[in-house]
Amino acid sequence: MKNTYVVNHLNFIDSIVRNKRQEMCNIINEKLKDVNIHDALDIGTTNDEFHESSNHLIKNLKNISKYKSISDQVVKDNFFSNILTKSITQDFTSAEINLISSDLVISNATIEHVGNFQNQVNMIKNISRLSKKFFIITTPNKFHPFDFHTKLPLIHWLPVSLHRLLLKLIGLKFFAKEENLNLLSEKNLRLCLKTAGIVEYEIFHINLFGFKSNFLVFGKKK
Repeated sequence: MKNTYVVNHLNFIDSIVRNKRQEMCNIINEKLKDVNIHDALDIGTTNDEFHESSNHLIKNLKNISKYKSISDQVVKDNFFSNILTKSITQDFTSAEINLISSDLVISNATIEHVGNFQNQVNMIKNISRLSKKFFIITTPNKFHPFDFHTKLPLIHWLPVSLHRLLLKLIGLKFFAKEENLNLLSEKNLRLCLKTAGIVEYEIFHINLFGFKSNFLVFGKKK
């Protein structure tokens, strides 16, 4: 009975995440409906095949001919024509840029998993370099009452050091590390974009339970 409850609970959460990602898809497809986009590059692709929400965003974009991927995981999905196994925070060679740069670069819920502020800035800089026309970055809002990573409410509103200590104490040591989870407020997200030199962008808000749950950054290549 306990296992069935856990599975049903996780499936319910996954369905919420999938629905939110579909809402983001609708925004993106509307923004790009009159734009010629040949290829799209997915940042932070997961090799997970269990959850329906996994890679949902990139796989539900419309009118794209070619899909590429960068991930620090080994991705074996024939959906992608070009796959580069590498961290998005690292420097890229000219050959790598030629291989994977695309009209549209999209990063869905990855920036909160790359570590400290400087890594997040480096990630945005690389996304801009790899984009030929547009880029999209999505991330959950730190100040939504529920954290879908830990499946816990409210404690992520505490000072960071206390939040991480509590995660360690309750056995969530993975998410207690900054390199694995560093949630962003809208203020910090805008600061990351500014520090990365990004000036032309819009931020869309996705809502859940009456609160802003996710941010969607739609940016244009200079």
